[in-house]
This record gives sequence, structure tokens and C-alpha cells, in this order.
Amino acid sequence: MLKGKLLVAQGGGPTAVINQSLVGAVLESRKFLNVDLVYGALHGVRGIVDEDFLDLTRETTHNLEMVAQTPASALGSTRDKPDLKYCQEIFKALRAHGVAYFFYIGGNDSSDTVRIVSEEAQKAGYPLRTIHIPKTIDNDLVLNDHTPGFPSAARFVAQAFMGANLDNWALPGVYLAVVMGRHAGFLTAASALGKKFPDDGPHLIYVPERDFDLDQFLSDVKDTYDRFGRCVIAVSEGIHDSSGVPIATKLAKKPELDAHGNVQLSGSSSLADLLTDTIRTRLKIKRVRGDTLGYMQRSFIGCVSDVDQREAREVGEKAVQYAMWGEQDGSVTIQRTGFYSVDYKLVPLALVAGKTRTMPDEFIAPSGTDITDAFRLYLRPLLGSRMPDAYHLRSKSNSVPKILNK
Repeated sequence: MLKGKLLVAQGGGPTAVINQSLVGAVLESRKFLNVDLVYGALHGVRGIVDEDFLDLTRETTHNLEMVAQTPASALGSTRDKPDLKYCQEIFKALRAHGVAYFFYIGGNDSSDTVRIVSEEAQKAGYPLRTIHIPKTIDNDLVLNDHTPGFPSAARFVAQAFMGANLDNWALPGVYLAVVMGRHAGFLTAASALGKKFPDDGPHLIYVPERDFDLDQFLSDVKDTYDRFGRCVIAVSEGIHDSSGVPIATKLAKKPELDAHGNVQLSGSSSLADLLTDTIRTRLKIKRVRGDTLGYMQRSFIGCVSDVDQREAREVGEKAVQYAMWGEQDGSVTIQRTGFYSVDYKLVPLALVAGKTRTMPDEFIAPSGTDITDAFRLYLRPLLGSRMPDAYHLRSKSNSVPKILNK
């Protein structure tokens, strides 16, 4: 075992359970005598470069447990996407503070940062164990059955559409909501898990794994509206045409760009507004409403999967165990071993870093606007216990014969 300090940081978008991973790593690492102190970097890798550290060794176990139950990133996060020069500065700070163990909780970009820092330490001959702890609501990390944060966000999406469907049934019209997911449609597909009856919404689901055609979309909406007298639609923020151009770019006159030059998808209502305006204009349907679920999906405090909480804690604990008892850097992955159980394996960083997983074909219906039972079987155990259910009045069997309006 290496001897020295341990540093943990959180990167990327917050989730409902990322603090479980943080606390799991902190409490587990405090059991080992070779760990001198446990530090936390404020606001991810930016905090490492700026040397903004908290001594988590001084935190009480009780307070850590309370933090673990609280959504969002307790240490603060960052959208910085480090290049080689940036990672060299990270390594310089780790070395200066005598850090022997570096844990970074995050998604694709975070795993790539860990890989580069690991390589820099090896080049310098510095004894440093680096472990990536998985996190992303997009569920797009390769080699993982699923990632911590996704089940709770999926639970929120399923319940949000369950409520929207009930509202739409009471006051019929067209309802559309945009769900996070630039390249992967897992979270949008989760909207279907709130369906109970055949006529429940969402009636149409659009994910980035399939090309989006506006004319076909309008035809789908019209057919559904004509059939049910209403239509509920779930749309991934990352839907694109056959050339890969985001629909948000095609429909918007002046699309907003993020810090990396990408079209701003999250936190913007533009796609929902543009699609609902198109439906209203082209199909002449009066009652058309649109929402963007936005940041609420990530850290909604009242909608957390107990399965997600448990696994997020365990990936943090396993990261420490692999670091202490193993002899290689890596990324902790979640592997499904039964219905329902999981195991945790450490895989080489190069196999995960910077790669994106998308929904497999068997999860998407041939129509391209629905999901399959295979996806339902995959997702349902992840949503956790006490999922709510919605019921209808037995209006057909209990209807009273008309007298005046036969």
C-alpha cells in the first residue's frame, strides 16, 4: 500500500446520489492507517489546480452521513475539460501536497482526466494511485450496466411523465417535454416506465439513437392525436437529423452555445418551444404545451432511488478497496449479475475514458418512437422501491346510458 494523503473531487453535472459515492470513499479510506489525511477539492479539478482543499478527516461521521443523503455535489463541481497541460498542473498540485491516492467522481470527461493524470504520474515515476468513480445521469459510460445517478433521474422522469399524462388526460391536447441526453436516450426512454394503461402517455418517444425527421414527427403527432384525442411526447434534447445536425440548431434562428462551443441543450427551453410552435402552426391544434425538465432531473431531493443510493455508496467504497489492495489504476464499473444484483469491477482507464455508450437497438422499438419490454425489464429494478402508481376510473364499464344525447 502507498502511504500519503488521499484526495477526492467531484466533476460534471451533480446527481441525486453523487454524495453517497463521496462519503463512501471518505469513510472507507479513513479505515486505513496508511492514509494520512483525506482531502476534498472544491469545484473539481479547478479546485485542485487552485489548491482549494477541505480536510475531510475532520468531518464527523454523522455529518458525512447527512451529506450522503443530500443530492447535488457537496464539494462543488466544474465543467472544466482538462487537456494535457491542465492535467500536468493537476499532477503538480497532487505531488506538492503529498497525495498518494486520487479519486475523481464523474462521467466521460472525468475518466479521461484521471487517465491523463495517471500517465503523468507514471512518466514522473511518482507513486500515485488514481481511480475513477462513475457518475452520470445520462447512463452513457461504456462497460457499465448502468451508472450511479441515472436510476434516480430516471425515477424522476418516469414520475414526471406519469403526472403529465394524468394532466393531459384531464385536459386533452398535445404535451411535449424535453429530457436531458445529448447522445444517449436512456433518460428519455425512462418516461415510458410510468405507463400503466394502453392509452397512457408518453405516446411518442424520440431518442438521439434514431434520426429525427420533422415531417414524420408531425405525422406521428397527428395520427396519435386523431386516435386518442390527445398526445404526450418525450423528446431527448440531443435529437438530430440524418446529417447529425441537432434539431435545436435547425429550428432556432440563433442557437445558444455552451462554454465548449456546443449547442446549448440543457437548461434551455428553446427546443420545446420550437417543437410546440411547429405543432401548433402546422397541425392547427390549439392546446399545445411544452416543458423542459432541465436541471430538476439531476438533483431532485424528493425522488431518489434507494437502489441508486446503495450502489453509489458502494462504488465509492470499492474504489478505495481497489486502490488499497490492487496494483493498478482504473475505473470502477457496475456489472449486473442477476435479477437483481450487481458486482463491481475495476477496468483499465483507457477502456472507459472519453467513450460514449448509447442505447442498444434491442431497447428501441422498430417504430423508433417507443421502447421495448427489454428496456422495461432492464430499468424497473433500478428505480427502487415504492414507485407510485396511477389509476383510472372504470369509465367504460360504469357509464350511464344517455337520454337526451343518444
